[in-house]
Amino acid sequence: MSLDNVQKDLDNLRAAVPELTGVLLATNDGKPIAHAVNENENPARIAAMAAAASSLGKRVSDTMSAGTLNELSLSGSDGQIFLYNAGGKAVLVVMGPTGANTGLIHLEARWAAREIGERLN
Repeated sequence: MSLDNVQKDLDNLRAAVPELTGVLLATNDGKPIAHAVNENENPARIAAMAAAASSLGKRVSDTMSAGTLNELSLSGSDGQIFLYNAGGKAVLVVMGPTGANTGLIHLEARWAAREIGERLN
């Protein structure tokens, strides 16, 4: 796996959706691989929380017979967070403001998660 290519994918995602406030790729056990987040954000903390949320989402998906977990969406009063399965080996975290264009975010982030997932395999 080339971290330079993964970082390039994250930078391209952030450029494709300028309103994003950050993107991060984490291992399934909560370690940051690469990121493009604001300097006041803690990548290790984001990675750990994303992995925990993804793990819970996988358990819910399995329990409710929904199949393999592809993505999770979280909406708060001050922002939105989207988690995408990246090849079963990582979690792509995409953060944006409330009211962001979710269609564009999903379009670009799903593509990025697929590309990154292929790089990790």
